[in-house]
Amino acid sequence: MIELKYPFDENSVRALRAGDAVSITGRIYTGRDKFHKYVADGGKIPVDFRDGALYHCGPVVVGGSGGYKAVAAGPTTSVRENPYEPAFIEQSGVRLIIGKGGMNDATLAAMKRYGCVYVQAVGGAAALGAAAVKKVAGVSMLDEFGAAEAVWHFDVERFTGVVAMDSHGRNLFAEVEEESKKRLAAL
Repeated sequence: MIELKYPFDENSVRALRAGDAVSITGRIYTGRDKFHKYVADGGKIPVDFRDGALYHCGPVVVGGSGGYKAVAAGPTTSVRENPYEPAFIEQSGVRLIIGKGGMNDATLAAMKRYGCVYVQAVGGAAALGAAAVKKVAGVSMLDEFGAAEAVWHFDVERFTGVVAMDSHGRNLFAEVEEESKKRLAAL
């Protein structure tokens, strides 16, 4: 298990390889469809993603003025963000994209160029994701986007996943698909 601590510097991220198990500690920010569209349309990014992590997640967060607690924080399907992610990686300086299901070749090319990786989180285990959230440090765009689409500021400890797309151009999702096609053809 490779331990990653925020901020995630470019050299450490570029040293990661597809297949590496990682444990993430520090600040991560959530962002989904409305956030990506807002930024693509010229909206101001509300937090500093440079050397940070973007988590494709629509968490369930309870609480309010006295503080928030994440009770469910599983990954959402990342493929929906394909139209936006390459430009976001370039513009923001983000180093980790966390989600489920992988992303396309254009996003992989941006990861390679700018030093970013895609971390596959465990899908279907939202309570496990929430257990790693030690503090909800804030929220941005709650009024504009609603709770599921807001940009939540999570301080996490030992949030685990697997590097599925790396900055060297490897994509485990594409490799599995190719191998599956070969095996299917052999049948």
